[in-house]
Amino acid sequence: MNTKHGAFNPYRATRNTQRIMPSNKIPVFRKAANPWYQSKMVYGLTITFMLLVLLFGLVGISVTREIEQYHDYAWVPVVLVVLSTGVMISAIIRLIRRHYLK
Repeated sequence: MNTKHGAFNPYRATRNTQRIMPSNKIPVFRKAANPWYQSKMVYGLTITFMLLVLLFGLVGISVTREIEQYHDYAWVPVVLVVLSTGVMISAIIRLIRRHYLK
């Protein structure tokens, strides 16, 4: 039973001339769990928050048009509008894909 170095080898023949082999476990297939940040509620909150940012940006654009001192800073609300619109479109596309590709 001992190998050349004196350690036990489980693959070597035993007294009954059988080999000890590790059992192959059958893999368990489970439904993949969605992370919390990919839930419908989080996407809904994201879309709602981005709508608020979009409205804030639109109000900012109207203020920069009215007050001549702020004309140089019109890029800030424009960036807010563009980025919030992009995030909203991305979230809506993901929700549509999840709903129709079940």
